[in-house]
Amino acid sequence: MRNQDSGNATGSQVQSVDRAITVLELLARNGESGITEIAGELGVHKSTASRLLSVLESHGLVEQLGERGKYVIGFGVVRLAGAATGRMDLAKLGRQTCQALAEELGETVNIAIADDGVAINLSQARGSAAITTQNWTGQRTPLHATSSGKVLLAAMDDADRKRALGPDLEQYTPRTTVDAGELEAELERVAEDGYAASFEELELGMHAVAVPVRGPGGEVVAAMSASGPSYRLSKQRIRQIVQPMTEAARELSSQLGYFAR
Repeated sequence: MRNQDSGNATGSQVQSVDRAITVLELLARNGESGITEIAGELGVHKSTASRLLSVLESHGLVEQLGERGKYVIGFGVVRLAGAATGRMDLAKLGRQTCQALAEELGETVNIAIADDGVAINLSQARGSAAITTQNWTGQRTPLHATSSGKVLLAAMDDADRKRALGPDLEQYTPRTTVDAGELEAELERVAEDGYAASFEELELGMHAVAVPVRGPGGEVVAAMSASGPSYRLSKQRIRQIVQPMTEAARELSSQLGYFAR
């Protein structure tokens, strides 16, 4: 009986989400609608529609025009749309920056963001010396075993970092850092140095280095990385290319609205 009750609750929650989306689509289409019209569209009683609208209103997703007036899309939707637009701008501008940097370095360049405990690659460009044909765009990679992931982790507060990493760190190669204390110490160095490196931690024979990309408020919104075979992208060469990578990331950050003082 407990499992049946749980299933019923889940079904009810899904139905509520579906109704909420229908309301937002209705208001987007009509501009404004009264509660009677909304209830009719949903096929529910006015009291049910009223409760749903109250929840949406509490999150700023809908607004009421005057007392007991019609409802319209709220500014909370604008906030969500702005976040999506910012991500699309980053992907579009990032492609241009990736290509220019890949041509300069001769290596594969990626831009990644943190999302639900992983790094997601938004853009990629391959330089003239790149030997890999794998397209990482749209791929999810672990935060703790990649240079981009370490840059993104270093920018998080303790609570977000703990939530992103989870209780255990997966070991991808013998060189992957799986000790929480060691990783924490490395992330402190990343925050101080302004870049992160990965030496065969995700794939044997592959090295990478990443720098932060910042948004309008100075927050780290993405990481830009260059990767290549260990015999070519040595620790010495990584130190040499940090500067041009940092300059490219600074240029992309300025296009996103961040200007360093």
